[in-house]
Amino acid sequence: MPDGSPDGDLSVVRSISTEERRARLGRRHHLATRAPAGLVVAVAGDLVGLHASDPASIFLAARARTTALTPQGLEAALYDDRLLVKMLAMRRTLFVVPVGLAPMLQATTADAIAVAERKRLAKVLVAQGITADAEAWIERTGADLVAALTERGEATAAQLAGAVPALGRQIVLAEGKRYEAKVSVGTRLLIVLAAEGRVVRGRPVGSWISTQYRWSTAGAWANRGEAMPAAEARVELVRRWLAAFGPGTETDLKWWTGWNLGQTRAALTAAGAVAVALDDGLPGYVAGGDVDPEPPVDPWVALLPALDPTAMGWAGRHWYLGAHHSALFDTNGNVGPTIWCDGRIVGGWAHRRDGTVATRLLEDIGTEAADAVSAEAAEVEAWMGDVRFTPRFRTPLERELCS
Repeated sequence: MPDGSPDGDLSVVRSISTEERRARLGRRHHLATRAPAGLVVAVAGDLVGLHASDPASIFLAARARTTALTPQGLEAALYDDRLLVKMLAMRRTLFVVPVGLAPMLQATTADAIAVAERKRLAKVLVAQGITADAEAWIERTGADLVAALTERGEATAAQLAGAVPALGRQIVLAEGKRYEAKVSVGTRLLIVLAAEGRVVRGRPVGSWISTQYRWSTAGAWANRGEAMPAAEARVELVRRWLAAFGPGTETDLKWWTGWNLGQTRAALTAAGAVAVALDDGLPGYVAGGDVDPEPPVDPWVALLPALDPTAMGWAGRHWYLGAHHSALFDTNGNVGPTIWCDGRIVGGWAHRRDGTVATRLLEDIGTEAADAVSAEAAEVEAWMGDVRFTPRFRTPLERELCS
């Protein structure tokens, strides 16, 4: 079966050019037309989540797509109003999503992650002599952890270890490898319970870019709604992905979700995806009812952070990345900070220790657009204030700009 064809039917309704794909990206990702700050939750939903593995990226991705948003405003939506929640989802990546999307993402991605994480922890517990019955240990200690969280309302991993001593035991991960690490067993158990939807990452300790969380029980955080059947949830996720990222190929969707090929094709078919022809010769897909031509957008530029959902939305990136992969991605496929102009990546940027934002254009975009990039960099500098950050996954250009 050719790539991009969930049911073997290669008939297409029309062609969508690269120029039109870029216009769709600019409008639907809130980059060509930013949303008001009060709609930041809707923006996160339109993108099916903001990447959150790198704490600063959540805030910078939201800033780039809204007007007048402050870090404190996003913190309020996250931690005070609890309209958003952090959860492991596609490709075992941490996302910030509207709480209403949590059941869908739990069924489509998090449940499978939870099974894998539980097996991984069980193997370590037995191998390192902590218990001979790992499943019983995980159930018992997990129940104790949730009870301690319920009593306290919220707590850090260290505070939980004080209440449940078993959580303080140390385990070695990737033993014998160059990235070997010693962590508390409580840290790994929290990841399992979070993937299972039982606990939630809350407000960080320290500033908004801190990676040390307070934790809460899922029930105390927000009513995330009823559980969804996995097949039904996959169809809904495909529809949302097509609305934001379509046209995309079967390969794009399979990579983005982390599903197997059978799940991907079945969900595309059930979602009523419509085939279109792309400039590279591959068939792509859009949502049913979304086949009309996209109107052009006004010129725009944006500085997007590392792991931004736009840059990480497709496996096939040639139509917006060009020849810039080696400068802007690390060896594991993580994108660094990027400069965008009219739907394509044209350079990269970095936040230096002195608080300045350094930029480098990798192609000629004209004087007017280059001036807009400089103005956007100045806005990012002012928005960050006294906060300094370094991307978790560093790329060649970002390192060079910081040296």
